[in-house]
Amino acid sequence: VQSGRRIVVDVDLEKFFDRVNHDILIDRLSKRISDKRVIRRIRAYLNSGIMDHGVVQERVMGTPQGGPLSPLLANVLLDEVDKELERRGHCFVRYADDCNVYVGSRKAGERVMALLRRLYGRLHLTINEGKSAVTSVFGRKFLGFSFWRGRDGAVKRRVADKPLKAFKRRVRQLTRRSGGRSMAEVAERLRVYVLGWKAYFRLAQTPRLFKELEEWMRHRVRAIQLKHWKRGKTTYKALLAKGAKPEVARQIAVNSRRWWRNSGMLLNSVLTLRWMDALRIPRLA
Repeated sequence: VQSGRRIVVDVDLEKFFDRVNHDILIDRLSKRISDKRVIRRIRAYLNSGIMDHGVVQERVMGTPQGGPLSPLLANVLLDEVDKELERRGHCFVRYADDCNVYVGSRKAGERVMALLRRLYGRLHLTINEGKSAVTSVFGRKFLGFSFWRGRDGAVKRRVADKPLKAFKRRVRQLTRRSGGRSMAEVAERLRVYVLGWKAYFRLAQTPRLFKELEEWMRHRVRAIQLKHWKRGKTTYKALLAKGAKPEVARQIAVNSRRWWRNSGMLLNSVLTLRWMDALRIPRLA
């Protein structure tokens, strides 16, 4: 993309794992594996039935979704498509059934899309036309990431809108002010989720966004702490114990029931980053 390939052929295969043709897959495997015992076991794996409301239904196509072997079999089946794209000198990335090919113009993109329809057609696979497109790379997402342009014109990575909304929705669930959980329980559940999310999206080049998300997350945690203290008198004593000045503690305690509004402003000077670190909640920025 940085080199000028600003058009993406974004391809999604329709119900891929449900529609893998067993005979074609076994044929591709047989060209790589000479041990027929392995082939027979893979065939048995593919033919294993589907449990539907207590009744076993025969499987005539597709691979078991969630099965440990299915992603590997997907790569074996789609490898010939990758090889053809390589042979033609295209820049592309594929993860399971999702594939992005980067080209310099829409005309070239339409040619690549037509090529992919033919290649996938040989494997009895169908492109999901509703989710696939030849369009600008800006605004499309791949594996949770999308692109944006910096002030200097450099193309950078960011968290796509959908996973960003999912992050906020999950944090709201983990930090809701009802449920009777202790601060330690809230912090531990939040820590596990945020660590995994941060590790996955560490490639995003959006420090300002991460800072805003972190501030918003701290705001929610402070609101939980205020609700746990409940009464103004309890809040006042707790804040003094944490080193707050009497006047600051009094102002916060007077409005102790206004958890969300009160969890910003003066409370920030008491429940600081050090307090958040003590709860072992990871920083994003």
